[in-house]
Amino acid sequence: MTPRIYFDNAATTALDPEVLEAMMPYLTSNFGNPSSIYSYGRESRMGIEAARKSVAKILNAHPAEIFFTSGGTESSNTAITAAIKDLGCKHIISSPIEHHATLHTVEHLYQAGEAALSYVKILPNGHIDLADLESILSNSKEKCLVTLMHANNEIGNMFDINVVGNLCKKYNAIFHSDTVQTVGHFPFDLRNTPVHFITGAGHKFHGPKGVGILYINENVRIKPFINGGSQERNMRAGTENLYGIVGFAKALELATTHHEAHVNHIKEIKHYMYDQLKKHIKGVSFNGDPLGNSLYTVLSVSFPKSEKSEMLLFNLDINHICASGGSACTSGADAGSHVIRCINHNPNQVTVRFSFSKNNTKDEVDIVVEKLKEVI
Repeated sequence: MTPRIYFDNAATTALDPEVLEAMMPYLTSNFGNPSSIYSYGRESRMGIEAARKSVAKILNAHPAEIFFTSGGTESSNTAITAAIKDLGCKHIISSPIEHHATLHTVEHLYQAGEAALSYVKILPNGHIDLADLESILSNSKEKCLVTLMHANNEIGNMFDINVVGNLCKKYNAIFHSDTVQTVGHFPFDLRNTPVHFITGAGHKFHGPKGVGILYINENVRIKPFINGGSQERNMRAGTENLYGIVGFAKALELATTHHEAHVNHIKEIKHYMYDQLKKHIKGVSFNGDPLGNSLYTVLSVSFPKSEKSEMLLFNLDINHICASGGSACTSGADAGSHVIRCINHNPNQVTVRFSFSKNNTKDEVDIVVEKLKEVI
């Protein structure tokens, strides 16, 4: 069987064997309900609280500021909804290239008449127009919620979270950042970052799926999004995802320990693929700011559209290569990418996102580039 080449790590990553090992006792012998008072339950509770302390220490936050959730989508929904319902924000400022977890939530609140909604301009290179953000903030009569993703999942563009945070501070705005693509990939120092809410998802850095975090700054008081129990210090009802939480903490610990080595390795692969594509494929272009302020894990590539390239993802899949689509407009069920439409509205191009992990190699890049040459 041909080995599979997996270049879709921004969608999800493979579970690290060491993470699975840390989770195993909680999938087998330590199965007690963390809310039970006998020793079985207390062992489970200790596992969760040890995980919380570990995550807080790595992010330089207080353990009381870390809440475990089902993932980035729930975390963002919780933070955005709470900012409107509990923190008095009546004007949401977001961007047209956010993840749908944010976009659909802010649109829902706007449609329900709960808040005004403004979208900050996006520059041609995919970055946020900070001057426009300040202009919207300074002209707003209402208290604002600013919700902007730290790094874009499709094109990889990043902004300086401190710069945006200080701008929000200046205009007394609540600041939520979807950091799903950066927690586990970049160091965080939340004690010294002017942000009210950030989010994380375990499966983006070799942890399990179905578990995430929501950081809520200790100066912020919100009501629960999910009611019905006293779990997570009365903030999130429902029996905790015990093995997921333990796995999340272990994955974050491993990502932090090996951070420098992983960054160097992955960055090298991304730059190598960038160079090889430029060298071998005529008319190729790149979206966003690939060699500038950008995720080292993501490369968004546009190929000239032809009869052959329209079936590009399908052809890659047949050849056991996993990547993700993201063209401006496509036919059929796939409505195309709102992110690519916003920055590169060229119907004569087919866009593919390649995203890398510590497990990828330059040899894999060579194989993929060879296949692309055949297919295009």
